[in-house]
Amino acid sequence: MLVKWIRCTVVDRRGFERGQRKWAGLLGEPGFRGQGGGWSRGRPHVAHLFGFWESRAFYDSFMARSHDRLAASQVGTYKDIQVRLFEHRFDVKVGFRPQFSDADVVRFAHCRIRADRVEHFTHMQEKVWNPAMAGSPGMLRGVFGEAPGQEFLVLSMWNSEAEHGKYRTERVERLALRAQTEADVAAIAGDIVAIEPSWTV
Repeated sequence: MLVKWIRCTVVDRRGFERGQRKWAGLLGEPGFRGQGGGWSRGRPHVAHLFGFWESRAFYDSFMARSHDRLAASQVGTYKDIQVRLFEHRFDVKVGFRPQFSDADVVRFAHCRIRADRVEHFTHMQEKVWNPAMAGSPGMLRGVFGEAPGQEFLVLSMWNSEAEHGKYRTERVERLALRAQTEADVAAIAGDIVAIEPSWTV
């Protein structure tokens, strides 16, 4: 599965939201699995979207055919768009499905890992972080993806911001020490995204 992450700084919020509904046209695209997103909790003019495709081949075919037509209605409503693609490596909690209807927030971390620490980082994600997240009340499901250049995306869906907040305050620091995250990570950025139900496809 291919995971697409889009980050936009929005300059015309109403126009952007109107255009966002046009992406319902993704339904019926071969290989399309789902898309959703919302507004950054910390930066009110930043929107994040997450799309899921069966494979890179299906995604490339969509980009060559239908993408520009669907994107046309949002032209001029945002600036500095960033797009990243990740190959699914494994689920965070088993049985990931690209479904947003039961999620209140999405938390994601975008990590650049030191070249000699990739194996360790991936192993710790599987053995330390995943079980801790999977066992947290309110954590629904998630995905761990990889891009060329030691780049990773850790995405988790939560049924409430309060539950995610509890996990963060009670466990993250301790887990980071156990997983030696500081030694692995060259750079990390992330956000908490409030899901906008009308953006879900």
